[in-house]
Amino acid sequence: MSNSRSALKTISQAIAAIGLFTIAGSAVARAGECPAGKMKADVRPTVDFKPVGVTDTTLGSIDLEKEPAKLKGRELRFRRLVIEPGGVVPWHSHDDRPALIYVAQGEVVEYASNCSEPIVHKTGEIRAERHGTAHWWKNLQDTTAVLFVGDVRHDRDDHHM
Repeated sequence: MSNSRSALKTISQAIAAIGLFTIAGSAVARAGECPAGKMKADVRPTVDFKPVGVTDTTLGSIDLEKEPAKLKGRELRFRRLVIEPGGVVPWHSHDDRPALIYVAQGEVVEYASNCSEPIVHKTGEIRAERHGTAHWWKNLQDTTAVLFVGDVRHDRDDHHM
């Protein structure tokens, strides 16, 4: 009897933990998005900034054509971006390069082509970058920001951040 109560208690605790994790995870997923009513196509013009105070390091990559998915000419990349205070990640598009960005440290501001307001991304948040996303980022804080990026690159000569 005590074994079944112990097992039931363990299962109940696991379910509660999963529930809390799910609630916390859904809060993070909604953070750092364009505010309601501020989305509009091409609301922000393209800017010609150069990279400033940013280091882009590829940590690893996989040729997806050699994997079971057989995605010809595609590469899965995992990178670390370190953005110093005042640093700029220049304007770029994700029309042919979907990505997930995880803010591991600090805070950065995104200026997206389809959002009339700047979007603040804080530690612990993830930003999905899909077809239709064009933007630039800036670190307005006095501390270094560290981002981890997973993207699927088509053109190996595409060195946009």
